[in-house]
Amino acid sequence: MKDLSIKVNIANRIYPLTVKQDEEENIRLATKEINEMIKEYEQNYAVKDKQDLLAMCALQFASQKMELGQKTLIEDDGLKEKLDLLNRLVEDNL
Repeated sequence: MKDLSIKVNIANRIYPLTVKQDEEENIRLATKEINEMIKEYEQNYAVKDKQDLLAMCALQFASQKMELGQKTLIEDDGLKEKLDLLNRLVEDNL
């Protein structure tokens, strides 16, 4: 896939990036989300320093990532047991 040179604006600063063509949309969406979060923090808190706002965004994103990492993909224990049984049956019959 072809690499693209793009520029994104985060907190009123331009950042040149080289990204894969299939990553461009996600990068632009992430940039938009960061800028919206910064705007929300500016409106709701008495914080004006962009570095502080970016730190608050980083903390929010890291917290969300940790929450997602703690969730199991299969929350139904019965389903997990059935999948384990099926896996053993397949392995036994190979």
